[in-house]
Amino acid sequence: MKRWLLIAVSIALAAIVGLAFVFPHEMVSPGDLIPAHAALKEDCFACHTPFRGASAQRCMACHKIADIGLRTTKGVALAQSSKRPPFHQALLTSNCLACHTDHPPPLLSPAGTVMAFDHSLLRPDMRGQCQACHVAPRDAQHQGKILPCAECHQNKAWKPSTFDHDRYFRLDRHHRVACVTCHLGGQYQRYTCYGCHAHREDRIVAEHREEGIRDIDDCVRCHKSPDGHVGERGSEGQEDDD
Repeated sequence: MKRWLLIAVSIALAAIVGLAFVFPHEMVSPGDLIPAHAALKEDCFACHTPFRGASAQRCMACHKIADIGLRTTKGVALAQSSKRPPFHQALLTSNCLACHTDHPPPLLSPAGTVMAFDHSLLRPDMRGQCQACHVAPRDAQHQGKILPCAECHQNKAWKPSTFDHDRYFRLDRHHRVACVTCHLGGQYQRYTCYGCHAHREDRIVAEHREEGIRDIDDCVRCHKSPDGHVGERGSEGQEDDD
């Protein structure tokens, strides 16, 4: 009895394996392919190696690294867009599966699950060139910025962001105030030191003229903190006589 049961189970397993090769889409596919690869719906082995899964080598058989983002697989030139600039040529390794999947995620995956791009895949000289792929958000914090993105953001995630204000002016003592006190109207690419009673413009202008200083448009060039003066050459107690 047990022998017949073993034979029956073996035949069933063999049938399942055979059907997986004859009708792979119906037997093992996790779902429909993306529209661009819909023509491969019945040809799983165009991308998959039996018992090994998909491989980047199969991807690159059609998608030449030098052409990605520039030409289609048929060699037709693509119209360049700031939203999808070519950057695959700057990757350290050609690991397509690190970012791409042609099938929908498993049914038990959290809603909205997406594959995040790992910036460590980029060459080191490209990791700081965010503007090569990204467009700055159209808000007051980013418009008109001349600082590199790395001043506030990291490659691991856009949020949270951190800005080291001490590199420009140390916010201590009486200067721990709301941002809009110095950055009027939320314009963070500009600032003023005339936002409180202690810094009246007429008084500041008069005091600096007594010292022979005429150029006072960029206060933090000389004043890095409330405790002292730092000139352009970085020495304490020194001011510029422009």
